[in-house]
Amino acid sequence: MYVDTITILHSRFPRRESYPFNVPALSCTDRLDLRDRAVFLVGDNGSGKSTLLEAVARRYGLTVWGGEKTHTAHRNPFSKSLHHFLSMEGTWEWGGIVKGFFFRAESFFNFAAFIDDMSLTDRNLLDYYGGRSLHQQSHGEAFLSFFEHRCRLPGLYLLDEPEAALSPRNQLQFIFILHRALARPATQFIIATHSPILLSYPKAQILSCDHAPIEEIAYQQTKSYRFYKDFLEDPTAFLKDFE
Repeated sequence: MYVDTITILHSRFPRRESYPFNVPALSCTDRLDLRDRAVFLVGDNGSGKSTLLEAVARRYGLTVWGGEKTHTAHRNPFSKSLHHFLSMEGTWEWGGIVKGFFFRAESFFNFAAFIDDMSLTDRNLLDYYGGRSLHQQSHGEAFLSFFEHRCRLPGLYLLDEPEAALSPRNQLQFIFILHRALARPATQFIIATHSPILLSYPKAQILSCDHAPIEEIAYQQTKSYRFYKDFLEDPTAFLKDFE
């Protein structure tokens, strides 16, 4: 795979009191062994899953689009530096340049606008996204169209909460897109998600960033699965304060 192991060099962190070096999952994990071509990162907000995913993208030179808010008065000079403290190994030969992309849901609108602008001079560009502007589709349709057409090529795909614009039914559709993509050679996915539907994909490894160090867990052990299961079995127990 492009990524077989991720070693976090936390002994070299410059300031353990600063983010992201103060995140327990990152400061306590030595090495992650990825055994499947589809890996899910799970954890509560702030657990470090998206931070780790973006650091992998930067380490491999994949484009990291916006979707973040930076306030100069509170700017953290270390916020985007975790990739300097990652060491990664893989078994696939890729010639020093990894193809693929890093996807962040909240930056998708900017990406779609960029594609529209580029298509003004290259109409064939839209063929890679279903033949029509992503802005001319619903949010969910645009997401699925993007994944369906872009993930046909071999590469390393790092997805940060791809379920954001997808209905439950479309999340299931995404699983089939993922499965078709993985049927092709030289394709690997690492996905940060809260979705119990996505996590149900049977051929994936699940790593929990709620643990320090990060550890592999079963689908039924994920917080997302347990919460949704408990809620659907007895929603009134969660809503009793509204009575």
